[in-house]
Amino acid sequence: MAKQLDYHTIYKIFDRFRDSEPEPKGELEHSNAYTLVVAVALSAQATDSGVNKATRGLFAVADTPEKMLALGIEGVTEHVKTIGLFRQKAKNVIKLSQILVDDYGGVVPSSRAALESLPGVGRKTANVVLNMWFKQPTQAVDTHIFRFGNRTGVAPGKDVVAVERAIEDHIPAEFQQHAHHWMILHGRYICKARKPVCANCIVEDLCPFEEKTT
Repeated sequence: MAKQLDYHTIYKIFDRFRDSEPEPKGELEHSNAYTLVVAVALSAQATDSGVNKATRGLFAVADTPEKMLALGIEGVTEHVKTIGLFRQKAKNVIKLSQILVDDYGGVVPSSRAALESLPGVGRKTANVVLNMWFKQPTQAVDTHIFRFGNRTGVAPGKDVVAVERAIEDHIPAEFQQHAHHWMILHGRYICKARKPVCANCIVEDLCPFEEKTT
């Protein structure tokens, strides 16, 4: 774990991210708040590309909780069977859809507590939905962000909650809205776990990571 970087270095890092990609986007395909919730819930221990392949057909026939319930557990399972842990995930999709219909009139709530109460929706999923759909500056810490935060010293922490707090405490406010997308994409394609592509890194000179690749 690297030491916490100073404010000015962190500012330079995110200023470069912003110059490179002013409006970073998540890679999970969705058409509304509901399909985003489902897509993120399905993405646990799965790749975004794998989830997208499964949900294209699913969302074509069920893009609301009411339609998902009409499709039923067997129909959902058939669509998501290529995704890891698909049986439990299909059950969660049906359960969360029922709760949305019964308790929220079919509308996805905009509070973290309400989102986290849904089956299969944890803190990370809630933060993704709040950020991407409701435009709140929440930080969804996944393995890519956890690695990047600790490797660079941008947001070091022993667990995901500590990294999330470090992001909120140390990354300048003007970058908070897009911070987690910049870090996810950088961690996914450049700052990889086993073999980071340091030669293509736009913040390589600001990064204290000692085991850089050449």
